[in-house]
Amino acid sequence: MGVLGIGGIFFRAREPEALLTWYQTHLGVGHGCVAEGAGEPNEWVWQTMGGPVVFQPFKADSDYFPADKQWMINLRVSDMDGLLETLRAEGVAVITKAEWDATPEIGRFARIHDPEGNAIELWEPPTGA
Repeated sequence: MGVLGIGGIFFRAREPEALLTWYQTHLGVGHGCVAEGAGEPNEWVWQTMGGPVVFQPFKADSDYFPADKQWMINLRVSDMDGLLETLRAEGVAVITKAEWDATPEIGRFARIHDPEGNAIELWEPPTGA
């Protein structure tokens, strides 16, 4: 069909520069950031690692993420435990639930929120996914 993947994620923010700095600082996400093993930095893009991407609309009344938000980003991560330890040390509130990890063949999940209250789901796929 011609689509190769996600080309960008664009959303409104009350404080765009401050929010971008938060994402860069805590998650290594945003222009100039590079995932480990993904190549060289580029001032305009975030170099990511290839892998699975889920694209799924939710029902308008879903309680999977806050009802006053139209979107939730899911970031694929490695070393979930190490990342969560770092986030907690940086003062970021982390939510984990045993039921989110009840299906090991799907992977592990955690949830954080950015300073504007947007939900960020962290997903560590199972090894080999």
